Amino acid sequence: MSDSQRAAPISLLLVCHSYPPVIGGSELEAQRVCAALIRRGYRITVVCAGGSPMPALRDWIDPEGVPVRIYASRWKGALKDIVFALRVSAMLIRERRNFHFVYFLMQGLHLAAGLPTARFLGKPILMKIAGSGVVPLMTKSLSGRLELRWLQEWAYRVMILNDGMRDEAIAAGFSSDQLYWMPNPVNIETFAPCDDQERIELRRKFGIPSTAAVVLYCGRLASGKGLPELIDAFALVAAQVPEATLVLVGDGPLRPKLALQATQLHSIDSKIRFVGQVDPAEVCDWLKVADVFTLVSFSEGFPCALAEAMSTGLPSVVSDIPANRQLIDDGEHGFLTPVGDLNAIGTAIIQLLKDATLRLRMGESARQRIKENYSTDKISDRYEALFRQMLSESKPKV
Repeated sequence: MSDSQRAAPISLLLVCHSYPPVIGGSELEAQRVCAALIRRGYRITVVCAGGSPMPALRDWIDPEGVPVRIYASRWKGALKDIVFALRVSAMLIRERRNFHFVYFLMQGLHLAAGLPTARFLGKPILMKIAGSGVVPLMTKSLSGRLELRWLQEWAYRVMILNDGMRDEAIAAGFSSDQLYWMPNPVNIETFAPCDDQERIELRRKFGIPSTAAVVLYCGRLASGKGLPELIDAFALVAAQVPEATLVLVGDGPLRPKLALQATQLHSIDSKIRFVGQVDPAEVCDWLKVADVFTLVSFSEGFPCALAEAMSTGLPSVVSDIPANRQLIDDGEHGFLTPVGDLNAIGTAIIQLLKDATLRLRMGESARQRIKENYSTDKISDRYEALFRQMLSESKPKV
């Protein structure tokens, strides 16, 4: 990197198909990281496809102060993907003098179009795989295999979220040296423990008795999240902890089936509450009223909801999968349970609900782990170190 490039702010394009207010781990990461890096002096433009619930604009400054370019909000389905891919390539060419490198956050047709364009322009390329199972899925299509081959040849680094994803990428042909661990960040100021008075007021606001023992899940009500198993495990919990309540915050295609399952458990159906989708700002309040957090998914990339719960000071009962294992040490920050094991899930929840001292110790350890490793500042430091290394070893054309 030349002296003039070092003196000038580092500028980049971040390309992702969707972006907040769309709710998802990758979308929230894009916003949090971009906002943090902009505060550190970087010039960043997010390029996304748009569509509801995003605003019907082409150029937008989001609530965090991030410039966003929206290119295909009026289109639907496959045509939307084609239009977005073409406009990403056109923008890369048109704006080539205004950015040092390109960061692709999500796979798709725009990646197939954007990779060769960025390569032709001589721009360094970074890519982040969105979650576990993505690379194996990409190998099943011609376009996905092409994207993977180009990434192996052209990307400076491909970022992954956990060791399971590392194994998937290596199996698909990536070298270990090209892979870079980059977890999603947590806002530790927003997701922080509350005092007893705030907890009482929030419980009153949500209609939760002060004596209730709240087991909380936050996320999509979708297959692969282990929610039918969680509800069955909760039946075991309620039999031993009468004051227990299971609260599910979020919505999704599985909700009708889960609601029916709950009503069929006649003795506990009144103890299971479906909150539905809430404003992202309200998620933190639900975490503050809980006693135990649960995430018994079959697969995750980086479980943002779990990291946020840990930051709020909650102990957790989670499935023993790579994504959760990197956050939770069994017996230290919560309990790891075999995937789909109802008895293990129920037993772990019961142990936590019956032992307030254990909950407090695990919750404090959980928050400390997030503060030391996953805060927005810590993850921004990792991004900056990666950018500096890449630009020192590359000669981007600007």
